[in-house]
Amino acid sequence: MSRKVVLPPLPKISDILRIYGVRAKKQLSQNFILDQNITDKIAGEADVYDCFVCEVGSGPGSLTRSVLHAGARHVAAVEIDRRFIPALEMLAECSEGKMTVYNEDIMRFNVPAAFPNVEGVEWNKDYLPSVRLVGNLPFNVSIPLLLQWLQAVSRRAGPFIYGRVPMSLVFQKEVADNIVAKPGHPNCSRLSVMTQHLCEVKRKYRLPRTVFVPEPKVDAALLHIIPLKEPKIDAPYEVVEQVVKALFSMRRKFIRSSLKCLFPSDEHLVNDMLSLADLDPTMRATQVEMSGVRRLCEAFLEITENMNLDRLPLKVNRPSPVPSIMVNDQ
Repeated sequence: MSRKVVLPPLPKISDILRIYGVRAKKQLSQNFILDQNITDKIAGEADVYDCFVCEVGSGPGSLTRSVLHAGARHVAAVEIDRRFIPALEMLAECSEGKMTVYNEDIMRFNVPAAFPNVEGVEWNKDYLPSVRLVGNLPFNVSIPLLLQWLQAVSRRAGPFIYGRVPMSLVFQKEVADNIVAKPGHPNCSRLSVMTQHLCEVKRKYRLPRTVFVPEPKVDAALLHIIPLKEPKIDAPYEVVEQVVKALFSMRRKFIRSSLKCLFPSDEHLVNDMLSLADLDPTMRATQVEMSGVRRLCEAFLEITENMNLDRLPLKVNRPSPVPSIMVNDQ
């Protein structure tokens, strides 16, 4: 059982930025939370006590300190910007061996390699593994990283070899709104469907832009995302992704138009697909509920499986064993 780390007196995060002469890089979408009360709240919501925590984009270490204070068993602090590594290593030296610093890109980071001694939990069990993914995500990496982790969830690979690993992540408010919007809602998007067919999503609270340094133009929100025991759509990730991407490719038009890109040389098959899915061709993507998306995927699979391979309208990638490092797809 882990115990909370009592860190010795350390410079304030604002002083660390001044001491090392570090400023946020616009091209890395860096916006730091320096208020320890806010980061403590994030760590508390992430439920990190006695857990192995992979922190995304540790920056100067404000959230890292809160995660350690909250009793994490071990923290893998992943930061691509080498300017912050000295400050993070100073924090690691004070952590009683409970923190390791990785100057790496989270998009290529091998989470299981950081926690080789963690035991997995059977996917369908009610309890969760002792691993957490936490981070104040740089806005430019938030969507690609989420999609990468969703693909890993579908294959139970990468961080999810341990089981249904919870994610507590800070997103730009507009992105968070898209993620939590229910299928059938006017704000529903491709991101809504891809996330919610695999995970339970809860918005914890809003973070006003004034808590960030430098202050961005938009607010943010903390989301808590936990993989479901079973996906809502029983189809390969690539199939769901292709169908959903097509569905929302022209969200203002009727779905009979947006789905044509699935069958560019056989557009009449769109009518067959909609008939099999029992959907009104004059619906718009934002009106299609999760059950409708599921039927579209089933219909797409039925049609493509009944076609000759040389007439397949687009390649349907079947699941295959993948390493823990997923391929990014925005």
